[in-house]
Amino acid sequence: MQLKILSYNIHRAIGVDRRFRPERIIAILDHHRADIALLQEVDVGVPRSQHLNLAKELADSLGYPHYALGLNVKVKEGHYGNATLSRFPITSQCNIDLSVERRKRRGCLFTIIGVEHPAGAERELAVFNLHLGLSMQERVRQAGLLVRSPPYAQLTPHTPCLVAGDFNDWRGLMAPIFSDILGFTCATSHRTRQLDAILTYPSFSPTGGLDKIFCRGDGLRVLAGRRCRLGVAKVASDHLPVIVDLELD
Repeated sequence: MQLKILSYNIHRAIGVDRRFRPERIIAILDHHRADIALLQEVDVGVPRSQHLNLAKELADSLGYPHYALGLNVKVKEGHYGNATLSRFPITSQCNIDLSVERRKRRGCLFTIIGVEHPAGAERELAVFNLHLGLSMQERVRQAGLLVRSPPYAQLTPHTPCLVAGDFNDWRGLMAPIFSDILGFTCATSHRTRQLDAILTYPSFSPTGGLDKIFCRGDGLRVLAGRRCRLGVAKVASDHLPVIVDLELD
């Protein structure tokens, strides 16, 4: 069966015009109608986003029956972190702390999603939704924290698995860690050059491929990868979403 996966740093639904407009994020997500949407910088109870639980608001508005939330950063009032919206049941979830020393707190939301095949069979898909730090040294250490975490360590190379989110990786130096060492395929790179990432940041004139989706496991195959080209996406957030079509046998 085919799956559509989307990863998007929504910047708290505050656009490059500095306006809080969740309806723009909803319009973008509704256009793509991904089976699984992996979101970063999602506010819960913060004044700048009207004290809303943005994960719940987006899930309810878009008809996603299942969502998970991993809160990483505490602000003066409220929190923000990563959210995973799914059309399939989320059977397990936990938040993996990727914080390094005194740097800004970072995390990875881990979920197991029971993908239901139309014929009635079900396969488990392990999904890691992360937001990495701003320095290369920090990101390398965070990759180490991820692979040593119990949710990742218990997986085999055959388990269908996604690692996606905002890697903050301007020069593409993280891609070889996931591709060459950990055995993932980068679904958001140009097919002719696997290290040439699809550009997503800044949204109004992208020069960096910060947002990536990696996949691995038996029966999981990349069909296509692209970025959102809707006009509203150039202002809705400072990132563009990336969308990947996968086949899960």
